[in-house]
Amino acid sequence: MSAFWHWFVVIIVVGFTAFMVYLFVATGKAKVPSQKGSSGEETTGHVWDGDLEELNNPMPRWWLWLFYGSVIFAIAYLVLYPGLGRYEGTLGWSSEGQYEIQMARASEAFNERFGELAASPLVDLAQNEDALRMGRNLYAHNCSTCHGSDARGAQGYPNLTDDHWTWGSEPEQILTSIHQGRQAAMPGFGAILNDQAVTRTATYVQQLAGESVDGSMAAAGKTHYDMVCSACHGVDGKGNALLGAPNLTTGIYIYGSGRDSIEYTIRNGRNGIMPAQANLLGEARTRLVASYILNLANEAAAGND
Repeated sequence: MSAFWHWFVVIIVVGFTAFMVYLFVATGKAKVPSQKGSSGEETTGHVWDGDLEELNNPMPRWWLWLFYGSVIFAIAYLVLYPGLGRYEGTLGWSSEGQYEIQMARASEAFNERFGELAASPLVDLAQNEDALRMGRNLYAHNCSTCHGSDARGAQGYPNLTDDHWTWGSEPEQILTSIHQGRQAAMPGFGAILNDQAVTRTATYVQQLAGESVDGSMAAAGKTHYDMVCSACHGVDGKGNALLGAPNLTTGIYIYGSGRDSIEYTIRNGRNGIMPAQANLLGEARTRLVASYILNLANEAAAGND
């Protein structure tokens, strides 16, 4: 918070509190003109509907002291807790600190219950019902927004229920993807390849995936592919998990397998980000989520045998 906003808040809070005290004192000492009413009681002289008179009854003292009590409470609160700009309060309390304490307690309780389980090898966790149940719950809360509740992904987000993995499907590779995150680095080649060359390259990529395409156009596209694409995706188009370069021979692409989508990828590149979950989930939770996803990978592989 800047010095301006610090003093802005302080002046507003202190000024409003002082005004309330003045208002209580001023109204407590104010004298209301009074006169005898038709019933003989003291009134303010205000009459409605001819016979409805306002009695001159002062505010009860106990009620007025409640107002003073609220001011005293506010001052004590502002001394103990943050409320005056950057002033932290004598207790040093903050909502962020409270959140961190609660999260630390929750993590401690979680580790007491699941820490020993999560320390098991991932291949064992992927067969453990308790681990899979917790991993599924953690996935639903932290991963389903992007990859879908059924883990089948969406455009730009990989399907976790098949056996096509850009960064590899080995247990440690999956764990690394979740723990450290991934940064896609597919550069755009629009500055190198003109529109015709982009179309030819896209045609060759479709041929790698086994699609029926124009042979002469694909042959021309292979020249461009060998020049700008093979370094990452390989001469045979089977990709490289170490680089995050997908296998182009499967016909399964995160951003779509249509000609327009492939051309866009070649021309403009792709820069998807899988955020690291280590700080959010911690070691134990990360391993449980990895075990659940590894189980999905194992089921996908078994289904294709």
